[in-house]
This record gives sequence, C-alpha cells and structure tokens, in this order.
Amino acid sequence: MHKPFVIHSEAGNRYWLLLKPVEWLLLLVAVIWGGSYSAAKLATTELPVLQFLVLRFGLTFLLLAPALRGITSVASWKSSLAGASLLGAILLAIFVCETFGVTQTTASNAAFLISLCVVFTPLCEWLFLGERPDRAALMACGLSFLGAALLAFQGGGDLSQLTLGDGLMVLAAVLRGVMVCLTRRQSLRFKLPALTLTAVQMGVMTVGSLMLMTLAPGPGWTAIPATPAFWWAMAFLVLFCTILAFFVQNYAAARTSPSRVALLMGSEPLWGALIAVIWMKEHMSLQGWIGGLLIVSSTWLVLRPGRRSP
Repeated sequence: MHKPFVIHSEAGNRYWLLLKPVEWLLLLVAVIWGGSYSAAKLATTELPVLQFLVLRFGLTFLLLAPALRGITSVASWKSSLAGASLLGAILLAIFVCETFGVTQTTASNAAFLISLCVVFTPLCEWLFLGERPDRAALMACGLSFLGAALLAFQGGGDLSQLTLGDGLMVLAAVLRGVMVCLTRRQSLRFKLPALTLTAVQMGVMTVGSLMLMTLAPGPGWTAIPATPAFWWAMAFLVLFCTILAFFVQNYAAARTSPSRVALLMGSEPLWGALIAVIWMKEHMSLQGWIGGLLIVSSTWLVLRPGRRSP
C-alpha cells in the first residue's frame, strides 16, 4: 500500500486527491516533456533530424549500457530481450513520426493531435489487455480531448489544412497508446528492471535511427555542433527527457493502469503552454487557458476522492 499525498482546498469544501508516488513522477515527466519541444527545436536547427536522433539515443545508450547486466537476472531473458526490443522499435517509430510530423504541420495541430493518445490508450488497453475502461476514464478522455483542442486551435484552427504531418502525429498518438499497454504487459510478464528495459530500448532506437540515417534519402552526415546552446539542449534531452522520462514510464507501467499513465502524461500540452508563456514569452488566449483547465480536470476525474485505483 502506498501512503497517499493529501491536498487541501483553501476554498469550498475540503477534498482529497490521492496520488501514488509514481504518479507524481509521471506528472514531473509531463512537465519535462512540455519543455522538450523548445530544446529539440533548438537542436534540430543545427543538425538533421535523423542525425539528431542518432546522437540523442546513442549518448543515452552509452550512459545506460551498464544496466544491461540486469537482463540476465530474470527468467527467460531471451524472451525478455525480444519483448524489450519490440518496445524499442515502437518507440523509435513514435519519435520518427513525431519529429518529422512537427516539421510538416503547425505546432498547435501537433500538440492537439499527439494528445489524442489520451483517447486512444483506453481503447488500446481494452484491445491488448482486455481491461474495459470505466465511465469516468472515458469521460476524462473526452475532457482531455476537448481541452487539447481548445489549446491547439486557440488561434482559429482549420481542419481543411490537415497535412501529411498531421497524419504522422495521429499515427504517433496511436503508437503511444499501444506503447503504454504493451509496456505494461511486458513488465508484468517478464519483470524486467525498468532501467534495463530503458537501456534495451535506447540501444534499439540508436541502431534503428542509424539505419534510417544511412538508408533514407535526405541530408547527409554533418559536423557535430560545438555551440553551448546545442549541448545544453542535448544534455536536457538526454538526461531528463530520455533517461529519467522513460525510466519513470517503464517503472510506472507495472504499478498503475495504462489509462492513468496516459491521462497524467496527457497534461504535457498544458505544461508546454505554461513553459512557452513563462520562458518563451508567448501569449496564450483565454480559450487556451480554459483548454488547459479541462486537461487538469480530466486528470482529477480519474484520481478523484473515493474512486478506487485500478
């Protein structure tokens, strides 16, 4: 049993919001990922996208390589390695879709469409795990979907302008839902240490992005930038957005339901907006703030007092 964190309301009735410690970590990851867009945008202005992915995942894999020893600590380690490699391949597909998708659509459309993973995850959970989402989870998905739409289209979005990039972002959102559910299934089946699972994923992603960089048409290899801004961005992406984030997600997969993971991570667009307003000095309309409030409300709906945790 985890010891709940208690939050008191200063106005109105007193209420309890129960969060497992691991769910607080998921919220932290959502905040970190909210800031990853700016860091990735900065890095990819100095390096081609695929070469950037090779460097990012390669550095991460080197740092996590010692954790590979943990793979022999579980029974059926060959099956565990195969399962972890599959997850790494799906994760690579997500990053490729997201990275190229963002370059071919507007930032607002990208934020909206990737948030569809909150809607897709309960459906994937039903499909892959046989766990039918309850009414509260479905309502929360709808609220999160609406909130993301308000955030994304606060400038007046036009669905007729949907592009190939939009399609790639939708595919990435579907793959995110699949990823969360398969990670939970693999974690429960093989009990692979979270850090070891992350290391295997990074190895697969490094090899995969290297193959894509070598075989796919596009810009060739270029010199690695030496600017401090590039390396600060890369350090943030490697240490926080990759190592910490995927360790927490893998660790949480066996300790809370995929729908709760997706809803907590689904607050990422809100944090991204807050970071943009505070750090990048961007303006966000009242409609955008209402959308952010709906995303937060959807999270509370699933974690509200008196609701049994899955």
